[in-house]
Amino acid sequence: MANEELILKVLAEEGNMRKAAERLFLSQPALSQRLQSIEKDWGQQLFIRSQKGLTPTPAGELVIEYSKEMVQRKEEVFEVLHTLTSKVHGTLKIACATIIGQNWLPKVLKDFVTLYPEAKIQLITGWSSEIARSLYEGEAHIGIVRGHTDWKGPKMHLFRDTLYLVDKEIDSLEKVEMTERPFIQFKSDSNYYEEIQQWWQRHFPSNPKRQITVDQIETCKQMAVNGIGYAILPSITLTGNEGVHMIPLSSSAEELELTRDTWLIGYESSFQLRQVEAFVDIVKKHAALLS
Repeated sequence: MANEELILKVLAEEGNMRKAAERLFLSQPALSQRLQSIEKDWGQQLFIRSQKGLTPTPAGELVIEYSKEMVQRKEEVFEVLHTLTSKVHGTLKIACATIIGQNWLPKVLKDFVTLYPEAKIQLITGWSSEIARSLYEGEAHIGIVRGHTDWKGPKMHLFRDTLYLVDKEIDSLEKVEMTERPFIQFKSDSNYYEEIQQWWQRHFPSNPKRQITVDQIETCKQMAVNGIGYAILPSITLTGNEGVHMIPLSSSAEELELTRDTWLIGYESSFQLRQVEAFVDIVKKHAALLS
C-alpha cells in the first residue's frame, strides 16, 4: 500500500484524482478516503478540489514539498542498501595468530583491499590462545589460529605446514644430541611449546645442553640465521633463501611427524557478513596454494 508521502507527491504531480488513483493502483473512493485521513492528521486542508482538478493550498504546498523530499530520501536509502548487498563495505575485524599476521596474511589482505577498496580493516594479532577471547568479546568477526583448537563454532582448515630444525652448522638430526650449540626457542602459547617438547622427548634422552629463549619468533629466526644456534621453525616463516640447513621434522614415519595446522574460526552470524564472505573467498584461494 502506498504511503502518505508518495500519495501526496503523486496527487500534486497529477492534479487529478482519477489519474493519481491509477498510478497508485487505488480506486478513486479509496484514494479520496486516504487523502481525507492525511489532511485530518495534518490538521489542514492540503488540496482544493474543483472541476479542474486538485490545487494545493499554501499548507498543502509545504506538506507536498516535505513529502517529495521524504520520497527522494527513501529512494536514495534503497539505492545505498542495494549497493551494500552488491558491493563490500563496512569494517572487517580480524584476530590473527602473530606468525600468520607477519608471514602470510599480508598477501591475503593486499588482494582484499585491491578488490574491495571501500572496506575497512581492523587487525588484532596475538597468540592463538588469545584469538578465541577476541571473538568471545566481540573484538573480531573472524579469527585465524594455529595448532589444535577447541572452538565449538564453525571452523575451516586452511593449511598445514611442516616444522624444520634450522641451523647454520647442523645438517642432520643425529648431530643435535652431540652439539654444544644452543637451542633457541621463542615464547608461544603452551600448545605449541608442548608439541615441541613431546617431539624432543621422543627423539632425545635428555634436554638440550644449552637454551636461549626469546620473545618473538622473528627474533628466534634471525638468531638462527646468523649462526647463534639452532631453532625449530614452521615452514611458513622460511623462504628457503636464508642460507641455513633446513631439516624437516616430518616423514612417512608417523613418529617423526611434527606439523602445524592453521584454522579459520568464527561465529555463524559473522560468516554471513558480506565483508567476511569476501575475505573468506580470498583466504581459500591463498590457502589452496599451500596445499
